[in-house]
Amino acid sequence: MIENQKDQTQILQKLNIEKLNPMQEEAQEAIASGEDVVLLSPTGTGKTVAFLLPIFLKLEKQITEVQALIVVPSRELALQIEQVARQMGTGFKVNSVYGGRAGSEDKMDLSRRPAILIGTPGRINDHLQKNSFAVDFLKTLVLDEFDKSLEIGFELEMSSIVEALPKVNQRILTSATNRNEIPAFVGLRNPNYINYLHQKIDLLKVKLVISPSSDKLETLYNTLSFIGNQPGIIFCNLRESIDTVSQFLSYKKYGHGCYHGGMEQKDRELELIKFRNGTHQLLVSTDLAARGLDIPELKFIIHFELPQKGKDFVHRNGRTARMNKDGSAFVLQGSDEYLPDFIEDALTEEVKEVYKPQASPWITLYITGGRRDKISKGDIAGLFLKQGALNPEDLGIIEIKQDSAFVAVKKAKAQEAIAKTNNSKLKTKKVRVSVI
Repeated sequence: MIENQKDQTQILQKLNIEKLNPMQEEAQEAIASGEDVVLLSPTGTGKTVAFLLPIFLKLEKQITEVQALIVVPSRELALQIEQVARQMGTGFKVNSVYGGRAGSEDKMDLSRRPAILIGTPGRINDHLQKNSFAVDFLKTLVLDEFDKSLEIGFELEMSSIVEALPKVNQRILTSATNRNEIPAFVGLRNPNYINYLHQKIDLLKVKLVISPSSDKLETLYNTLSFIGNQPGIIFCNLRESIDTVSQFLSYKKYGHGCYHGGMEQKDRELELIKFRNGTHQLLVSTDLAARGLDIPELKFIIHFELPQKGKDFVHRNGRTARMNKDGSAFVLQGSDEYLPDFIEDALTEEVKEVYKPQASPWITLYITGGRRDKISKGDIAGLFLKQGALNPEDLGIIEIKQDSAFVAVKKAKAQEAIAKTNNSKLKTKKVRVSVI
């Protein structure tokens, strides 16, 4: 159990959070009281910290079984929550399980039980049916992005999960959009509704860009040239649209990554890594990128195609104007398109080419060693700064995975750094270093 206010302050410092916002404070008090909670707050307001912190406060160190289960609708959200939980540095073991991940990896992680287990409905249900872990001490159930995980298609798995957890005495549901009805099988008991959805993010500006053509590609180029070289997401509805936009951006020499459900999980994760570290400044994606991704400080998003539902429009827009920072959502309207009713207060923006596309100065290097090898970010930074002879400004974001690591370095220094660091020893492991 986290002992006192000093421990909480240290956790917030590790997350670079000066203090909790009002929503987080209210959520912490409600969750700490033990009552069921439905937490509704816009994307980017810190809901993950809002429920993780009081859950950590209640964990018991002497218990060596799973004490809290967090069910999420996507593997990306599972990985994000796991990353935040690890950054909090509480000393409690946290793991995530999800579809597309090797069963052997799950078995290894569950051989020593995590205090908090995060997972997608299908994979969690599989493990419960196989009795992969005991549920006798599992008292807290979180349904994050519950509006998605309780949709038709997930209901059978979700009801099976809830039924398999007889000892749960607190349920916490969170989302950035409300759901009119919560199924009875969830078992909510007089929940405390904490609703911050009415507090519209005033810093978000929705801008309408009229395209003279139906394909909108030149309008997209003009919009990007108007915005300048900043990180942002271009949302499409279909994979075919992503392919079309990607080919166009390549022709225009705009560096970018693509992200959709048809890609292999490892390829999706790599695209996100490159986006976070600046190798790509643009990500062309379906609504898969609208929720649950750890992508900080986006200045804009572009709706190349509009979603069918208003709640998906809200989630897309939630990728920008986060945590009291301003941002813009550009809606591209083709010559043959009509705006849906959920588009309100959009101001028409005249766009023209102001900035030429610039190639990113960063490139991503792959290292064949990770968390399981006890390798830390400090170890990797030391390797490249000392042995690789890089200056601090030549070294970018470092990400550590279970069995690998990724580091951004300046393109101009990459080959020299590889030559000096490849086949080096980090901790007890000899690692290979290459461009990926």
